[in-house]
Amino acid sequence: MPAEHAAASTADRPQPDAAARKRRITAEVLIVFGLSLGQSGVYAVVNLAEKLSRGPLAGQTTTLNPVLNDRPSFDLTYQLLDILFALVPVALVLFLLGGHGVSAFRRLGFTFEKPLRTVGFGVGLALVIGVGTLGVYAGGRALGITTALVPAALDSYWWTVPVLVLSAVRHAVLEEVIVVGYLFIRLRELGWSTPAIVLTSALVRGSYHLYQGFGPFIGNVLMGLLFAWFYTRTRRVMPLVVAHALIDTTGFVGFALLGPAIGIGG
Repeated sequence: MPAEHAAASTADRPQPDAAARKRRITAEVLIVFGLSLGQSGVYAVVNLAEKLSRGPLAGQTTTLNPVLNDRPSFDLTYQLLDILFALVPVALVLFLLGGHGVSAFRRLGFTFEKPLRTVGFGVGLALVIGVGTLGVYAGGRALGITTALVPAALDSYWWTVPVLVLSAVRHAVLEEVIVVGYLFIRLRELGWSTPAIVLTSALVRGSYHLYQGFGPFIGNVLMGLLFAWFYTRTRRVMPLVVAHALIDTTGFVGFALLGPAIGIGG
């Protein structure tokens, strides 16, 4: 086809208007969250309602990393499959944000550029959030609005600690890439203001922790505000992934290794 005909043919194609593009982005966001953390938020609300119908939250327990099968080899298989398939929405987000010569990893800041600075920010954020989390949890338990949390209930096998670390990384990547990086990019394209995006990101983060009680909801909203604010300043999601992975690894592995020694698990 001659070049001038190809150009004319391209020009004749209908171009999507701004309203149609916004409708498409809105549908995309709803689908992504319906397949991932939005779905988790809905289940968390129902789970909380079920727990409240049973009695006071203070007398109930929530297990974060339970045994999935009573046979070790199948438990390991289910644990790894659970981690793998939980990350599929992240792959979808990277696919949707990339293409046409654009790197989704760079758009999100999901790279290890300036590794010392990235890890440094991650460690700093982890320390702030870690101390705050302990305070919010203690306060929630004292007020009776938080269930007792068991970060890890896996039996002791050679693969227990590696699986808990992978689980921590899974949560970090899934939450920070989707609830912070992806959500910020798409809501900005829809014309949302920065304060509205920060608040929405924080509330979404809190929603899928409601199954643990109202205390973790409040704590995760505060964490979400800090993390979303940090992202608005840096446009880098990787320090958030590092911080989240460190927090969860400390909680999961620390509980698994030290809990039985101090009489709170095993």
